[in-house]
Amino acid sequence: MDEETKGSEEVQQGGGALTGDMSKLLVGVGNLIDLVIEPVSKVLAVSLDSLTEVAKQVLEGVNTTIGSKK
Repeated sequence: MDEETKGSEEVQQGGGALTGDMSKLLVGVGNLIDLVIEPVSKVLAVSLDSLTEVAKQVLEGVNTTIGSKK
């Protein structure tokens, strides 16, 4: 009976250690994702700004071309 108690305590402690390690792992993964997403989002924002400017220039060119044909 004493051995059964020791066995269950070891399992509980092992589960606790796994939970602690898993939480550290999840926090680390979360931090890694944050570090990766921030620069990517900045690059995406700059790209979209550039694309907006190009689209404006194209539309102005089309408008000028259509306006001069009338």
